[in-house]
Amino acid sequence: MIWLILGVLLFAGVHTIPSLGASARARFIEQRGDGPYKGLFSLALVVAIGLMIFGWRNTAPAWLWAPPAWGRLVANGLMVVSLLLFLASAVPTNLKRILRHPQLTGVATWAVAHLLANGESRSLVLFGGLGLWAVLQIVLINRRDGAWEKPEELPLAADLKPVVGALVVYGVLLWAHPWIAGPSAMPW
Repeated sequence: MIWLILGVLLFAGVHTIPSLGASARARFIEQRGDGPYKGLFSLALVVAIGLMIFGWRNTAPAWLWAPPAWGRLVANGLMVVSLLLFLASAVPTNLKRILRHPQLTGVATWAVAHLLANGESRSLVLFGGLGLWAVLQIVLINRRDGAWEKPEELPLAADLKPVVGALVVYGVLLWAHPWIAGPSAMPW
């Protein structure tokens, strides 16, 4: 479990540097350049993801609670929403007029979905930890950036691309889930 915890902490810590350590980040970039910062940032993320995968696979699940019978069904619906939010953050959409942080909201939704479907310790560490990080990031970024300026309204057609993308990615992930994480994610 320690590797999983370290991976989650490293992932959260690296992503929190721009919010809490903006001046240290700026000094590092000023002294060494943007390339080395991005390289170290990327290396730390690869290590964090590796630790999370290694920790997940090498931690025996210890049941903490029994997921509700409806948990898998609701989790699958939330996964479509989380993928939509995540993908909508990468392109211009009207969703960004409603949510200031669609990507982080997508991560938090992904975490809740997985906690509804899983009731064991490693799920609490991975999904609970990353969900908590996403909510904390929203608060820190809002504090750092101040008032939110909503983007201009776009034609409804702009919202179609992330919806289609979310459905396609959802189908692929549903099919590949046994190979990625072990158990099937089918809602039945």
